This record gives sequence, structure tokens and C-alpha cells, in this order.
Amino acid sequence: MTGAVEVRIPFRAPLDAASLLAFFAARAVPGVENVQAGTYRRSLRLPKGAGVVELMPTATHVDARLWLDDNGDLPEATRRSRSMLDLDRDPRPVLAALGADDLIGPLIRAAPGLRVPGTPDPHELAIRAVIGQQISVAGAATLAGRLVADYGERMARPVGSVTQLFPSASALAETDPGQLGMPGARGRALQSLAAALASGELRLDDGVEPDRAREQLLAQPGIGPWTTEYVAMRALCDPDAFLPADLGIRRALTQLGQDGSPAAAARLAERWRPYRAYAFQHLLAATISA
Repeated sequence: MTGAVEVRIPFRAPLDAASLLAFFAARAVPGVENVQAGTYRRSLRLPKGAGVVELMPTATHVDARLWLDDNGDLPEATRRSRSMLDLDRDPRPVLAALGADDLIGPLIRAAPGLRVPGTPDPHELAIRAVIGQQISVAGAATLAGRLVADYGERMARPVGSVTQLFPSASALAETDPGQLGMPGARGRALQSLAAALASGELRLDDGVEPDRAREQLLAQPGIGPWTTEYVAMRALCDPDAFLPADLGIRRALTQLGQDGSPAAAARLAERWRPYRAYAFQHLLAATISA
């Protein structure tokens, strides 16, 4: 691994970096990622080798340091860094579309820099979405950490506490679902998903149409609408993804005096198109801060 390369990554302000870092910190998988003192660091599985990226947001740009096996991966690592922090989104159209809404307009105007946390690896995100089904955020991070310890790859040159690559879909496709440390149905769903990703039967890469990916995800055993929309939001960068059955959304709408049922939430969210994913993030933030 070469010495660190420093990159200054621009974005269109405002950026609510604190919310992004808090999101990643709550979900950090031991060995793969950590958040400390305003800095997010994690491992990357890149085309030419492994890497570690360290992201330090400021008010006007993100200072990035990258340790790469091959510096030919620098453009791709930078692109993935932008995706993680949703830096390619111009917040102005979101504010214009949602800022005047009677219900969530005050939330939007109060935090116009709120972004949708992304991912550097759609396969990893989909696998982690299945891991997190029906358990707490902390529980999902712990379970993911066990999978990393059992099936991940130790980096030849770790950086601080970032020592592992998240298990590849190919590695998890070869596992015994009964040995994954989760309920049987979820273990089988994870192994089946990994096999579909490894074979190319299921595509979540750049250029795939979100609706096509949704169809393929829903066809996988053990994957329902919540997981599908979560993957569409964070892995496919669909700005209109929405999770009406999410517990946080139900709580937020109830706190705002609305019917929090999934059917009512879905009807209400129709007026937030094409930025329902951003409405989702603002509602979740309101619930956390309440």
C-alpha cells in the first residue's frame, strides 16, 4: 500500500456533515470503519486492490486521505467517497421542492444541508440491509462485525483500527446459512442474496435502473419492500426512495400529528416526489432529536 494521497473534494453547500458522521458512527462495523473526532475512516474493495479512505468534512469541501494498494484506483475511490456523503446532490432543488410543504417544510428549512448517506459498495450495503432486518442498529453492527471476523479479508497494511475488508458476495455465497449467527430464514436470505450478487444475476452497479433492481430484489427470498427501498435509497442513490413502514417514519409522523400507518405514510409521501428520500431523512432526524 502506498503512502496517503490527499484530495480536496468539493461540494455545493450546505452540507450537514454532523448528521452524516453520526449516521455512520451508529452503524460502524468493527474492523471496517470508524468515526472519531469529525473524521470517517473505512476500508474499500477497489478494482486494482484494497484501500482505506479518511474523510474530514469542512464547511466548503471534504479533506480526504487515501491509502491505496494501487494509485490507479484514485479516481474510483474519490467517486465512491462522493457517493458515501451524497456530495453529487445539489441541495437547492430539494429545498425548492420540499421547503414550502406545510408539514415538513420547517424541517427542510431548518436543515437544508441534510443528505442521504450512501455507500462505497452496493453489494455490501445490500448484505448489511439483510443483516439488519428486525434487529437494532447496534445489533446489526455487532453481527456484521462477526461476519467480517469470520469471512472478511485482513488488509496487508491496515490503517489504525481499519484492518479488514467487508466480506465479498462471493465469500458469503459459499457459506453455510446455519453458521451465520442469525435466524435460519434470514441466514438463507443473506446467502441467496450473496449468490445472486456474485453470479451477476442481481445487479446493483452503476447504470442499473432502480425499478429493475427493485424487481430483482423483491424476487429474492426473504427480501421485502423495506429492504428493497433501503437499498434503492442508499446503494442506488434513488432520490425518490421511501420506506413507509419504517418504525422511525411512523414515530415521526405520529409526533407531527399525522396518521403513522404505512398506508397513510405512503399516501402522504406522494406530495414529496421526486425527493421522498430526503423527506425520509428529515423525518428520521426529527424523530432522533425529539
